[in-house]
Amino acid sequence: DGLESALVVPCRFCPAASMAVKSSEAYIEFPRRSLKTPSYEQLIKKMKSDLERRGIKTDVFRSNFIHQFVLCMWTSSRRKKLLERARDYQVLVVMGCEAAVDTVRDAVESSGCRVIQGMKTEGLMSIQPQFSLPATIRLDLQGVSPTTFPERRP
Repeated sequence: DGLESALVVPCRFCPAASMAVKSSEAYIEFPRRSLKTPSYEQLIKKMKSDLERRGIKTDVFRSNFIHQFVLCMWTSSRRKKLLERARDYQVLVVMGCEAAVDTVRDAVESSGCRVIQGMKTEGLMSIQPQFSLPATIRLDLQGVSPTTFPERRP
């Protein structure tokens, strides 16, 4: 309620892998789909359009290079770039695990921007990657180890 602007901040590693496993699609099909997982991209697009339909100015913080895909491992320069963008938004919606949320929260602490988790972590996947030519990676789920997390800090 009362929200006017939101920036969606996706991690493109674990959540994308989870979506690929859930939808039985390739995690990476390079060069056909670049380095993007279709079902995860659709989820991000749907979230953006749902927020916009409610009259909320929304954008997605893009990470186009492979070294920027794992949000919890972003460099200090990547975190500074997020801080710059965060200043234009009231809320950051982090599409990632608790570590991703903590990384974003720490990076934008001085912005006054609220940070919320946009996905729920159910567990850690054990996967077996399958490679095929030209550069396709599929993930075969071996199991999921449930996780529990303490109460989140504000």
